[in-house]
Amino acid sequence: MSVRVAAPAKVNLSLRVLGRREDGFHEIRTLFQALDLGDELRVSRGGRGVSLEVRGPDLGPTEKNLAYRAAELFFEAFGETQGVHIELTKWIPAGAGMGGGSSDAAAVLRALSWLSPFPPPPGELMRLGAKLGSDVPFFLGASPLAQGTGRGEILTPYRALPAADVVLALPGVHMSTPEAYEALGRGAWVPADHAVPVGREGAPSDWEGVLAGLVNDFQPVVMEAHPEVERSLRALAEAGASGALLSGSGAASFGFFPDRATTERVADELTLELGWPFVAARTLTQWPGPKRDVSADPRDAASRVPRESDRRSDGT
Repeated sequence: MSVRVAAPAKVNLSLRVLGRREDGFHEIRTLFQALDLGDELRVSRGGRGVSLEVRGPDLGPTEKNLAYRAAELFFEAFGETQGVHIELTKWIPAGAGMGGGSSDAAAVLRALSWLSPFPPPPGELMRLGAKLGSDVPFFLGASPLAQGTGRGEILTPYRALPAADVVLALPGVHMSTPEAYEALGRGAWVPADHAVPVGREGAPSDWEGVLAGLVNDFQPVVMEAHPEVERSLRALAEAGASGALLSGSGAASFGFFPDRATTERVADELTLELGWPFVAARTLTQWPGPKRDVSADPRDAASRVPRESDRRSDGT
C-alpha cells in the first residue's frame, strides 16, 4: 500500500529570541505559517527496514536525512516489522529557514500513521516529532498557522487566515542555525524578554495585524553575513511588498503582495534582475492530507473509503 503526501514549506511571520536556556537551547517565540510550496513524498509499505530515494539536491548521507530518521523512529516506537520505501522529491531549498527537512519528517510520520493498522494518537506523533527537531511538531499540528514557544515545539494553533499571496526570495546562500545564533550573540542583540515585554500574543485576526508585527531577530545578522539577503529584502520592498521579512534563520525571505498575478509578475522580474530564484506562493488555510496512490494498487484504492484528511487544502 502506498500514499502520496505533500510536505509544505513554512515561513516565520515573527521570530523573537528570548534568551539562552540552561539546557543550551534558546527560548523563542515565533508565529509559523505554512505555504503551498513544498516537497513531495511517496511512502510505500512492504519489505524490511527503511529505504529512501531522493530526487533533487544531494542532501548528504541517507541515514542523516530527517525523512529516513522519522521512519526509523516510528518503527522503533511502535514495534512494526513491515518495512517502508520513501521516494522524496525536493523542492524546498536546504538551509533556507523554510523547514524543508522538518516538514519531510512530519510527512513521513503522518503517512506511516495513516498506513498503520493501529495508528498512534496525534499526541504520540507530536512527541516523536519533537525528538527529530524543534520545527517538526508544527508540521504535525492542528493548523497551518500557529505560535511556537520553548524551542518552537510548544504550539498554540490559531484559526487560519484567508489565503495570502507571497513572493519568496531564494538567494542560494546558507547560514546554519548554530551560526546564526553565534552571530546573534556577537552583535548588539538584546534578548527580547529583556528589551520589551513579550507575553502570550493573542490569535491574529487579520493580515493587517500580522503585517504590523513582522519581526525577526536574526534578520540584521543574516543580512550582514550575506548581502544577497539584504538585496532580496530591498528588492521585495521596492517591488511593492506590503511587508517583507527573513524566514527563520535564513536565508530565504518573503514579501506579501495583493494577488497571484502580481506575485507571478514580481517573481519573474526579480529573478531576471537579481539572478537568483524568486517564487510565487500562497499561504495554506488547512493541511494537505495523504492521498492514496492509485497507480500503485488500483484495487486497494477502490477498497478504501475516502477520509476527510484526504481532501486537499483547496477542498477538492
